[in-house]
Parts: sequence; C-alpha cells; structure tokens
Amino acid sequence: MNDHAIRTAAQTAQAAFRLPLRDSTWRGLHGQFAGQGSGSSLDFQDHRPYFPGDDPRHINWQAFARTGNYTMKLYRQEVSPQIDLLIDCSPSMFFDPAKAKRTGELALFCAESALRLGAALRVHAVDASAVRLVAIDQLLGGKWLPAAEISSAAKSAAPEKLALERAPFRHGSLRVLVSDLLFPAEMDGLRLLAVNQGRGIVFAPWCRAEAEPEWDGNHLFHDVETGAKERRRVTPSLLRRYTEAYARHFATWRDAARRHGVRLARLNCTNDFTSTLRAEALPVGAVEPCQ
Repeated sequence: MNDHAIRTAAQTAQAAFRLPLRDSTWRGLHGQFAGQGSGSSLDFQDHRPYFPGDDPRHINWQAFARTGNYTMKLYRQEVSPQIDLLIDCSPSMFFDPAKAKRTGELALFCAESALRLGAALRVHAVDASAVRLVAIDQLLGGKWLPAAEISSAAKSAAPEKLALERAPFRHGSLRVLVSDLLFPAEMDGLRLLAVNQGRGIVFAPWCRAEAEPEWDGNHLFHDVETGAKERRRVTPSLLRRYTEAYARHFATWRDAARRHGVRLARLNCTNDFTSTLRAEALPVGAVEPCQ
C-alpha cells in the first residue's frame, strides 16, 4: 500500500468530516463535548434548589433577591469522550489493493479524527481468534500492518465471526468498527457495540471484485481466510445466486444494525475517500461535517 496516498486521503477527508460526537452526551474527563452531568462551562442548562456543600459561586443571587430562596445555576458539563476503535485485520480486508487502501484510510481517519477532537482513544486489531491492542503511534505510522502478522492464528480457524466478545469496551464509549462484515450476520457482535451505554458505528469497505464479480466459466477460487483452493465452473445461474446471496447478506446486517441502534455505512473502494464519506457515511450519521 502507498502510505503517503493513504495519509493524504485521510487528511483531506478530515478537513470536511469527523466522527459524530455533537449529537450525544458522553462520559469522560474534562474536554469540549457535552457530558451526562452538570459542570462549569459557560452554557447554562437548568436550575435546582441549593443544598449544603454546593459551590456558592453558582447561586442565582438574582432569584434569591426576588424570592428569598437559594437556587443553583447548572451549567453543561464538558468532557473528553472515550472512543474504542476496532480494525478488522482478517485477510479479506486486504486481498484487493483498493480495499486495502480504503481500510487504511478509514483506520487513519477514525484515529486522527478522535485525537483532533480530544477524545481518549484506544485502538485494537481484531480477527476471528483474538483482539490485540495497537499502539496509537504504530497506527499513525502505518506499522499496524500487514494483516498476515495480526491474523496468522485466524487463518486456521473458520471465519465465522470476529472476536468482539474479547474487546475491552469502556463504559459509555463510542465503539467504531472497521470491518467488511464478510462473515455470517452476527447479532451479538453488533449488540456488543451498544451495551453499557455504548454507541456503535461500523464502516464496512467493499470492492467490486466481491460485490459484482465477472466470473464466467472455469475458475480457481482461493479462500483468503483459510487458504483453501477450489476449481469450479461458474454458470450464469450460479453467478446470479451469488449476487442475490450477497445482497441478502448485507440486508441482514442492516437489519441487525437498526435493531441495536448501530450506524452502518458501507463504503465503496472506487471513488475518492472524501466523496465516499459524503455519499455513504454522512447520510446515516456515521460522520458529521466539520464546523
């Protein structure tokens, strides 16, 4: 992969879009986004009665002059959200050069967007067998690849799901998963993105070679996940059944995402990265415009 091209595309996209944090309240340390409690920002939120031990600086003295009762001014708490970024490092994410590039763009965009927003970021590589912590400087330096090193244990396992149940999600975090979802639609996996007051986003890169293959006649098929090879004759009827099954597969994923309140954006690997985010991630709320 061309690391320079990936970084340039990610940085260009960051000038227009970022991860969606403005439409929710968050838990975390002091920062710039709306928290779940009251704090000391300049944004007035509400009143409540005074209780012994409250900070007298927040007493509404004008209301006291009118009523003789002590009331407290409440201001919005501002926090630094927690973002847990998981990158699917199964071999299917990298078998096609355009898809590998889009995966890298998404990983860099999500990580750098989180850091620019002041979020507390953790990054994990995930496959069918394990979840591995990735140092942020490794990700930013492009050293979290190749997939062969991260996914060597997964190649001997059936690629039935990602090991999301092993991910150390933090309470109330934004969970961002970059995965092509090329395994059976797994309801529990998406549920894990939303439990414990979490919020989930899935960026699913796809390429034409998998969605609209041009198979005709005899082909040698290579399973990039297991290494198995099989020669098979592809008829128009078989190709039609494949494309129909592919469409049903992602319809099931979209239904599961709606059920668990997870924002799912499928991103093609053909158009430039910024245009793809605008067309496919912005409408579903997976990104928001920079302000």
